[in-house]
Amino acid sequence: MAEVDVEPAVTNIPKINAGKHLGFAWGPGDILVYETLYKSSVCPFIHEVRKDEDIYSPILRKLFNESHHIFVGLQTIREDLPSKNRKSQFVSISKNYRSVIRACMEELQQVAVSTRDADVATRHGNQVSILLATELIWNLCEVLFIDAAPAGSLLLHLLDWVRLHKADVDEKAREVLQSESPAEHNDYWDVVVSYVLQGRLEEARQMLVKQATLQPAARNMYKLMDTLLSKMPFYNPSGTQTPTEFEVKWRHWHDEVDRCLQDNSFASNRHLELICKILVGDEDTLLEHKDLLSTWYHFLVTRLLFCHPTVKPTELHYYAQSCMTMFLDARSVPEPLDSILLAAFEFDIHQVIKDCSIALNNWWFVAHLTDLLDHCKLLQSHNLHFGSNLREFLLLEYASGLFTHHSLWQLAVDYFDHCPEFGRVYLELQIERVPLDTEHKALKVLRICEQRQMSEQVRSICKIMAMRALRNNRLGSALSWSIRAKDAAFATLISERFLQDYCARGTFSDLDLIDNLGPAMLLSDRLTFLGKYREFHKLYGEKRFREAAKLLLSLMTAKIAPRSFWMTLLTDALPLLEQKEVSLEITVLFPPLLALARNLAMAIVKEGTVES
Repeated sequence: MAEVDVEPAVTNIPKINAGKHLGFAWGPGDILVYETLYKSSVCPFIHEVRKDEDIYSPILRKLFNESHHIFVGLQTIREDLPSKNRKSQFVSISKNYRSVIRACMEELQQVAVSTRDADVATRHGNQVSILLATELIWNLCEVLFIDAAPAGSLLLHLLDWVRLHKADVDEKAREVLQSESPAEHNDYWDVVVSYVLQGRLEEARQMLVKQATLQPAARNMYKLMDTLLSKMPFYNPSGTQTPTEFEVKWRHWHDEVDRCLQDNSFASNRHLELICKILVGDEDTLLEHKDLLSTWYHFLVTRLLFCHPTVKPTELHYYAQSCMTMFLDARSVPEPLDSILLAAFEFDIHQVIKDCSIALNNWWFVAHLTDLLDHCKLLQSHNLHFGSNLREFLLLEYASGLFTHHSLWQLAVDYFDHCPEFGRVYLELQIERVPLDTEHKALKVLRICEQRQMSEQVRSICKIMAMRALRNNRLGSALSWSIRAKDAAFATLISERFLQDYCARGTFSDLDLIDNLGPAMLLSDRLTFLGKYREFHKLYGEKRFREAAKLLLSLMTAKIAPRSFWMTLLTDALPLLEQKEVSLEITVLFPPLLALARNLAMAIVKEGTVES
């Protein structure tokens, strides 16, 4: 951003004494808390309580900046493109949003680990947890709603989803493989079983080879397990096989695994027998390994992998509900994250958005996800009772929060621009609240208003800046702002000040501005006089006396000169009368003026003689 991002000063909030009442004033990004009962001799305290602390985090500001670019790009996607092309673009945009989330999450994690400040570590750790949940939900919405994978492909996407969010297996695997004897490491079998639970069978096979070499007597048993793992079919969306043909092939494989279990082929090795039970989808065995699954939705995907690999989207809600019920303790209450994921599996988009709005600590997630889903034509039927739709309502809330920040407010402008119903009204209200701390910032705000033909706001900004400049005796800046505001009365006032300064000092300030007024000088008579009078001085300085005299005469006769300046104009005429050619012309055209000027000259001479 153009402004330097600095943290606003923190105000300590003292305890409110007993017997005092509190009042509240709600704003888009904060709350004002004030005491309503106080002694007349004591001023009440006013406290600002921030609702959205995230906009003050330097790392999370990157999230807001980067996602803004993605949002603006999304609005440019043409609606007349073929649906297949649009879908691929929407999936790509969704992945871009998630990559921004993950980049911020990684940076926050690095700071949390490296800092020595316990409070900073805790705060960043909490933010990492929120972003993890955010990315988890977004990724599932991408799979179910945006990509809308059909049966067969659906499970592959869900496997990728679980693997991405259960990365502790890889860390544990590295520790095992880097040890002197991986097959004898305490976590060896946990890694193997975890690989199987995630459907990462090739990696499980590679790990089992290390165990097989240590047990030559059990080589055939390991070879049989390796065969079962290698033969497990996975659906190939780009292949020629139909989902029905795949399911027949998968059933044959599943029956083969089940026969091995019934034949007690692995009875002498409890680890291989455990893997075999997982492969047949034995629910009791899966539930015995909650510690490795860690979540009910991991349990769901594993259960689908080994029991229902061609699950249809419409069947997901049934399996999701049963898996959550089986996995969670009957006495425990589901966490907000559980409810949100369950609503997604039930394809209840509006419930997902509603629950996220309540559970998450800012509007960023719901605003951007809802905007993307709306572009996918998934929210068309949901209008709110006060005239706006859900997408616009959430974008307005998010952008209003950004406007409370000293530099992020600039991003909010684009969000308001893409809210056709109320965006303009919100922008007009919010732009007036932006503190015009510097002229540079004022010009930035002014440019935004001018680009959108917000004439009332343009005038207001220019008047504020003109008054400020006038108070600081910066006449040039004040005149420039009054011209931009097209404020004739104020331009007249400042022109008077310029003329007063000239009378006092004999010179003009801000010559560049006055010399280049151009058509702007027509804004008011006094400004016209100022510009033309300065032009007279330039002609005189260039010894173009005839032209200077004509201009001076026109100023005297046009009746736009202030009365207080008439004497100055007559005084300016005296040197011109010494020029014979000019004097003759003035005598012919304006004989009374010549007499008046000569009398003035004689008076000046007499006054000088008396004084001497």
